[in-house]
Amino acid sequence: MSAAELKDMLGRVRLTPVEKAKSILLTGLQDVVIPSERCPLPAALDRVRSADSSAPEDLPTHPRSTMDGFAVRAADTFGASSTTPCYLEIAGNVAMGQVPEGNVTQGKCHRIATGGLLPQGSDAVVMFEHTIPVDDKMIEVVKSVGVGTSLIARGEDIEKGCPALLRGQLLRPQDLGLLAGLGITELEVYKQPRVAILSTGDEIVPWSNSPPPGKIRDINGIVLAGLCERLGAKVIDYGIVSDSEDVFYNTLEQATAENNIVLFSGGSSVGMRDLGEQVIEKLGNPGILVHGVALRPGKPIIIGLSQQTAIFGLPGHPVSAMVCFELFVTPALEKLAGKMDTSQFSSPTIQAIVDRNINSAAGRLDLVRVQLQERGNDLPLAIPVLGKSGAISTLSRAHGYFFIDEPSQGVTKDTPVQIHLLS
Repeated sequence: MSAAELKDMLGRVRLTPVEKAKSILLTGLQDVVIPSERCPLPAALDRVRSADSSAPEDLPTHPRSTMDGFAVRAADTFGASSTTPCYLEIAGNVAMGQVPEGNVTQGKCHRIATGGLLPQGSDAVVMFEHTIPVDDKMIEVVKSVGVGTSLIARGEDIEKGCPALLRGQLLRPQDLGLLAGLGITELEVYKQPRVAILSTGDEIVPWSNSPPPGKIRDINGIVLAGLCERLGAKVIDYGIVSDSEDVFYNTLEQATAENNIVLFSGGSSVGMRDLGEQVIEKLGNPGILVHGVALRPGKPIIIGLSQQTAIFGLPGHPVSAMVCFELFVTPALEKLAGKMDTSQFSSPTIQAIVDRNINSAAGRLDLVRVQLQERGNDLPLAIPVLGKSGAISTLSRAHGYFFIDEPSQGVTKDTPVQIHLLS
């Protein structure tokens, strides 16, 4: 899509609905090329597959017992019960990690442990609990078993040639376990998105410093870096940037050239708003995509695109910046990380009951932070955490949040709402 087409979509509306703003952003990113790289299996945790994986062999490669007991021919146990047991001779013992010696023939069995390879001739396992020893060489079987009982057959986990993992899938510990079981030591993954973080404003000092009068510590830098790292991005800190147009433009230009996403906070509020917009437009097409959304908190966000780099001017207030990150930066990061089905990465939700009336202005999406209070078997209470968008403690104390939709003018006490849990 061309820059002109994108800007036609915008209509340069001052306050864009949240869902429309997301759509504009993701449309702008739809043609971005996501590079991939080879990655050793142990380093692939939380990376995203860039190609489908097929099983190079059966898993397991040999039938194995899933219980401690005796490998038997199922037909030899038919009709066995506590009143009419069948008798089997113990003809062998399956040693762990060894190929079983000898076959299981009619009227005989082999002692076997969980995970042991099934000996030839056997097609089921009788649990120890369903046997009674007669002597060292014979057992009574007091419960019959069918073919396949208490064992995992060759290829039952996954057959050779079948899909193992799909492109766009986030690699979890259990996924690495599957690949390890198949003998896959390296795989293709998408490169981690690079995110530049800038804090703007002459009033900002590093969080490790004691601010003199008129200055404040940089909260957004460390918050945004943590959010990005949790989503698997590589964070590059460009530090605190002066309000000077030349310094700001030069730093933003460098960050845009070196990264997939650039976040600057403080530049979307009054004072820096026009400068942020001007600098993004100077960086190249398509420029500004969204400037201002129908959202509280977070209304003054700027969303831009320079070539294939997404640029976000986040509000300076920490809560507003974090809300905008959740709603806009997160889907952009997921797209640039190669994630196909983003539903598996979204925050978990639960139902809760609002404990009071909450007013809202129609025409904007309101995000309400809440603490949850358990109530036995009933749905938990959602207790709003009130405070201004500059108060980071409201998010620190919150367990989650819910939205009041644009058409609504609020929610009433005892209304069930969907709570998005904060990790």
